[in-house]
Amino acid sequence: MGSIVAENRKSLMLFSGRGFPELAKEIGEVLGVAPTPADAYEFANGEIFVRFKDSVRGSDAFVVQSVTHGVNTWVMETLIMVDALKRGSAKRITVVLPFYPYARQDKKHRGREPISARLVADLLKTAGANRILTVDLHTAQIQGFFDGPVDHLFAMDILAEYVEHRYAGRPMTVVAPDSGRVRVAERWTDRLGGCPLAFIHKTRDPMKPNQVVANRVVGEVEGRVCLIVDDMIDTGGTIAKAADILKESGAAEIVVASTHALLSDPATERLKNSPISEVVVTNTLPLPPEKQLDKLTVLSIAPLLARAIREVFDDGSVTTLFGGLS
Repeated sequence: MGSIVAENRKSLMLFSGRGFPELAKEIGEVLGVAPTPADAYEFANGEIFVRFKDSVRGSDAFVVQSVTHGVNTWVMETLIMVDALKRGSAKRITVVLPFYPYARQDKKHRGREPISARLVADLLKTAGANRILTVDLHTAQIQGFFDGPVDHLFAMDILAEYVEHRYAGRPMTVVAPDSGRVRVAERWTDRLGGCPLAFIHKTRDPMKPNQVVANRVVGEVEGRVCLIVDDMIDTGGTIAKAADILKESGAAEIVVASTHALLSDPATERLKNSPISEVVVTNTLPLPPEKQLDKLTVLSIAPLLARAIREVFDDGSVTTLFGGLS
């Protein structure tokens, strides 16, 4: 006999970073797989240590990490988790990043600037990641930064289904908070049955991050429910100023739909004091009690992530989750 034949078996193992373990647990409940227990802690000088308590040899490993505030800590922890899995002989390592860190640094605006989104992709590849699974990248071109498969998921259907049900029968206009979000807003208008599209014409000082000057609204908004759509809410400056100008232009009600709720200070205060009636987001990132608002509605991204993980594990098609949209 010239060879040994082994039965081809696959095992899906789920691993959770400490950034938002509740989301990984929720994904595991949908999949029917509990996150693998691990020892994870920091030494006195801040160095991170991770060791998984179960064997990972030959597994199809999925590392779930929500890179929330303290971004650099969670990026480093993710790299260390991937390295531990590689050295533990995991067969394939997929990093599930509901929010891709450094996504706004995807190109050079001026000389001597980094392209940090590419750097993150390089670090993940070097650590041993074979695949990335993420939700609503700031720009789709980031997929090309990683030398391997990237599954780019969209939260639009989750958000749109809620908006359709909540505001059924009322005239609605989809609003892009700036010209850079017009393409995303166009996809929303298609999803909502061809409702009108508007956008806020604004200027931004490149020397002053998170400071926006909104000029005017272009489109039909008077007497309508205005749905502002964006991929993330960070300090809330863009959203709040857009809401103010929409109110001045006669909008009947202003609603915001966004995938990633970073809500860096002073976002909570800005949203609270704005004319916005409801902010609809997903739980790609954790929302501590101090960031909760009465007007904030949080929808779960876990079922979508679980379905995508299952498709990857079964060598299926992630694209079919969106009817061919990619």
